[in-house]
Amino acid sequence: MRDLEVIHELKGRRFLFAVETSDKLADYAKFEELRYEIWEDPDDNFSAARNMAGENIFNDGSSLYIGIYIEGKNGGFPKNREHLIGFSYGYVGIIDLNIGYRNPANLEFYSQYASVKTGFQKYGLGFFLKQFQRQKVIEILGINTITCTFDPLTGVNAYRNFHIFGMEVIAYKEAFYKGFAGKLNRVDVPSDRLFVSWDLKKEIKRPKYDLELLLEEDRLIVYSESREVRGKTGQVCLPVAKKGSYSLCNIMLIEIPYDFYTVLQETDVLDKEVRNIPVYWRKKTKEAFCSILKDGYKIIDFRYKKIKDRMRDFYVLSKGRK
Repeated sequence: MRDLEVIHELKGRRFLFAVETSDKLADYAKFEELRYEIWEDPDDNFSAARNMAGENIFNDGSSLYIGIYIEGKNGGFPKNREHLIGFSYGYVGIIDLNIGYRNPANLEFYSQYASVKTGFQKYGLGFFLKQFQRQKVIEILGINTITCTFDPLTGVNAYRNFHIFGMEVIAYKEAFYKGFAGKLNRVDVPSDRLFVSWDLKKEIKRPKYDLELLLEEDRLIVYSESREVRGKTGQVCLPVAKKGSYSLCNIMLIEIPYDFYTVLQETDVLDKEVRNIPVYWRKKTKEAFCSILKDGYKIIDFRYKKIKDRMRDFYVLSKGRK
């Protein structure tokens, strides 16, 4: 078995990525504590530390835990709660229930959690975390497919999943998590998710298209307009969702907010019109995704672009090509 740890130096700081192999219960509580710090949803917790330890592939289970630790002031990488600044967790599953575990090709690895705490998101750790997870899923588990879900309105995840890793959509899941709350979700905004698959052996081929030309030709199914509103922290300009006037062509675009988490937080106010801004984003993009995916389009890329002093995010969808 190859190394279970790797160190990356990023922007002058060093980080250890390490597979958790411990059988001690105390070594698992830190993952739940960090999960709560990041998401702040008490109802989306891990199971008890005893069960977490038993789930580990190194303790006869089928789960894989990876921690990211920041270098200590005196050097070294203490594997404790204080130095744990990111993690991933997932488990072995099956693609087709009728085949079950009878055929190794039917196995997949479902990535349930993968995140980095606030204050460390500027280092690009999410990319290295997913790459390390990919390597270990192949080397330790012998599995070549990772699946996961993510909020289709979060551009940072969409860019990594589609533009960098070339994942493919399995399905659009409406209100996948019922009553999801906390820091990164709101109960009144349906928690729709894109269920995606990552072929770990596939060669990434960049699709050829001209984003500027697509924008000039008004290929937008959903687009944004900037609006000044009184948000939670004061007067802010936020993107509001608009339905495009378009004719379906071979390549189409769906725009999402550049920073959906800020939209969620700033609109957490009593004013219904402001509060419903993310609700409308969810409604309009859900309609767009469900309709165009049903028509045979595939997400082939995700891009961001600065237009008139405003950053904007776009899904690129095509029919008849990958």
